[in-house]
Amino acid sequence: MITLKSPREIEMMDESGELLADVHRHLRTFIKPGVTSWDIEVFVRDFIESHGGIAAQIGFEDYKYATCCSINDEICHGFPRKKPLKDGDLIKVDMCIDLKGAVSDSCWAYVVGNSTPELDHLMEVTRKALYLGIEQAQVGNRIGDIGHAIQTYVESENLSVVRDFVGHGIGPTIHESPVIPHYGEAGKGLRLKEGMVITIEPMVNTGTWRMKMDPNGWTAYTLDGGLSCQFEHTLAITKEGPKILTSQGEELTY
Repeated sequence: MITLKSPREIEMMDESGELLADVHRHLRTFIKPGVTSWDIEVFVRDFIESHGGIAAQIGFEDYKYATCCSINDEICHGFPRKKPLKDGDLIKVDMCIDLKGAVSDSCWAYVVGNSTPELDHLMEVTRKALYLGIEQAQVGNRIGDIGHAIQTYVESENLSVVRDFVGHGIGPTIHESPVIPHYGEAGKGLRLKEGMVITIEPMVNTGTWRMKMDPNGWTAYTLDGGLSCQFEHTLAITKEGPKILTSQGEELTY
């Protein structure tokens, strides 16, 4: 069932999203060679709880951690671990926050230490794809408009869009209807309505979009070992246009 949020509910989710954005702002300087994804997990959980929030992923479908930390060819749902990150690693940190009953969800990608032209291109395309999708999140548009904008751009840059994981409705629980694919046909799918709150979270690969699952039942890898990147925002559909609830201010450059 799709729940339409009131202006007050969206305001509360915006407060939750601001806390989540603040975590990501702090990770920009926290993440460096030698740090482990377990260090990131501890930092994130302490930051959320010290600011009155709850790390909402803990216990969700029996997941054990506050973060998903997916490195290099891991597409998503990587477990935090104690292996040090090295120069040139690409890490995606995904988290959900419950603040006074309002839930937000955002993933951000970080290069550890020095980047490369390949990483720069992958990061730039994935980030731009996110905002091209958000631009289509208008009252009266259809879900297919979002996916079509993302897929068309990504494939024009000789990269691929993951099909197996999608965006979703959110609030009051983490995953709700509708499903938001990052591929598809313009003009197809459910029509977007004022009050919907959704995530858009394209996962973009350097090689094939196909994946394989780890025996842990959670972590997805690229099938060919290529790199994978992800950026995600939570946003509300409003009559004034899409309102990004997890904004770090970075979209002002797009």
